[in-house]
Amino acid sequence: MEGVGSNLKVVESSRRIRYCDGLLRVLGLLLTLVAAILTGADKETKTIPIRITKTLPTLHVPVTAKWHYMSAFVYFFVSNAIAFSYAAASLVASMAVRTSKDKTGLVVVILDMAIMGLLLSANGAAIAVGILGQYGNSHVQWRKVCNSFGGFCHQMTAAITLSLVGSLVFFWLVAVALLNLHKKSR
Repeated sequence: MEGVGSNLKVVESSRRIRYCDGLLRVLGLLLTLVAAILTGADKETKTIPIRITKTLPTLHVPVTAKWHYMSAFVYFFVSNAIAFSYAAASLVASMAVRTSKDKTGLVVVILDMAIMGLLLSANGAAIAVGILGQYGNSHVQWRKVCNSFGGFCHQMTAAITLSLVGSLVFFWLVAVALLNLHKKSR
């Protein structure tokens, strides 16, 4: 009778891990999708007064801030799109190969780590540019722009926050897989 009880615990634990894995993959998919959409739709136009000299009248020039003007934001957008695509594919793959005994699980864990690294590097690049936009850099005469383009900066901040949470989700996917591997090794 002891063998039946221990098998039941293994099945319950396995189901719980699969459920947790699926839930985390859906969460990663949604977070990276929304981060990519927020970034792709981020655009703000303002009319900026420019005074060339005191004798000439002030010029009012329309200036537009777009995400694709900065290569770090392009990298951020593409990284979130890749992470979203991978999350969708891995969700389908994890549902399809639930009982597979081959090395598919190991490949998925390695790809989860790669996506986590990709997202973290993209977040770091976007945060660095965001800090420059927020505070500027007086040493090289880069002026802050978030005081003029507040909506643009707030939307990009929301996208970066969602993407950071998405990278944490991929971290937890790796942690759950390692925990599962540890339990199987006993």
